[in-house]
Amino acid sequence: MSQEVRDIAQRTKRASRAVANLPAERRSDVIVTMARLLEAEAARIIAVNAEEVAEASTLVEQGGMTSATPDRLQLNECKIAEMVRSMRAVAALPDPLGRVLERTELDDNLILDKVTCPLGVLAVIFEARPDAVTQIGALALKSGNAVILKAGKEVERTASLLVELMRRAFRECELPEDAVSLVAGREAVQALLGLPDLIDLVIPRGSKQLVEFVQSATRIPVLGHAEGICHVYVHSGANQETALAIIDDAKTDYPAACNAAETVLVDASIAAQFLPKLANRMRSRGVRLRGCEETRAILGRDDLEPVPDSDWHREHGDLVLAIRVVENVDAAIEHIHRFGSAHTEAIITDDNSIAERFLREVDSAGVYHNASTRFADGYRYGFGAEVGISTSKLHARGPVGLEGLTTYKYLLRGQGQIVRDYHGANARSFKHARLPGPFTDSTR
Repeated sequence: MSQEVRDIAQRTKRASRAVANLPAERRSDVIVTMARLLEAEAARIIAVNAEEVAEASTLVEQGGMTSATPDRLQLNECKIAEMVRSMRAVAALPDPLGRVLERTELDDNLILDKVTCPLGVLAVIFEARPDAVTQIGALALKSGNAVILKAGKEVERTASLLVELMRRAFRECELPEDAVSLVAGREAVQALLGLPDLIDLVIPRGSKQLVEFVQSATRIPVLGHAEGICHVYVHSGANQETALAIIDDAKTDYPAACNAAETVLVDASIAAQFLPKLANRMRSRGVRLRGCEETRAILGRDDLEPVPDSDWHREHGDLVLAIRVVENVDAAIEHIHRFGSAHTEAIITDDNSIAERFLREVDSAGVYHNASTRFADGYRYGFGAEVGISTSKLHARGPVGLEGLTTYKYLLRGQGQIVRDYHGANARSFKHARLPGPFTDSTR
């Protein structure tokens, strides 16, 4: 297996160099072709996926899989239409490559450019999210990267069909199909993680256990998040109807998503008034409530499961919501920093000064005022799609789109200058003059 994965990675590395040097129009043409094939083969994709959803549902009944997994796994006409729309949106985005970020005149006729370029080869290890295949494939190609995908066992057949269609799109466009590949089996994960000479970035998308394993098992840079413990804080100055609508959306729109709300924090001064409204709204939506002792005292101890301190870290990924009463905004921020995962947090209030303080002081990838945490998404941010959400502070943070899949290099253009001329008794002086843009990169 190890040699087989290395061979695939070597072919992908060669293909990545070809893709990196394609004109933007050619890269976009392949993505549009992928979208067309996906649309044409929708019925076959849904049929294959339905088999895997049925198998997953059986495992849920047997206690071998969480109830959220079939929801993440399932594709239907609506989801495929969304996948197609997302791919076409990525194809239409401006080219992220060859952008001159800075231009500096070091000296006469000695010009230094800082220019965007691809990362190279991405390895993406994901669990029950078949839409990750097309999102990542489109973003990787648009940003001039090649990609090796490793799907979870529960989604292997769906992922295999999607990758088959994507490779067909490369062939139709007379480009190297090895720019996108799929590997299977648990052993392939370890093999991929042992290829720092061929793979430039690993992106795990799945459970906390998967992400933490990947982070600890490789020398390759890893981009991703282990958990999505998102909070909605209802400040005493909130419009309570607005708060109810936002919490409803953040919890029930897609509870299996990493940007779904897991915990609601409510100011003590409004808890007695607001919590019964929230409980009624959530129960009408089929949400099971858990709470702190004060929440249970207000809503009824027999109706709410207690939440011990050790459990505020939990990502439910289901129609379950934890509620905590807090004294004020300071206590809310402290709770988020102690128990959160630095993913996405929201404050609901009409007090703009408190909102701006929350936005400034909460250290998460996304911090919102009077908006649902479900907006934490590459498509909704205007990125076309995303390869995942990063809670890291280095390289990329939040939903990762095209810019997160590029890096930069320095291009120096001179006319025979040598370093020796810039030291010693008669040394020339550097100008180090930052030149105003906009710029064009003559290498593309």
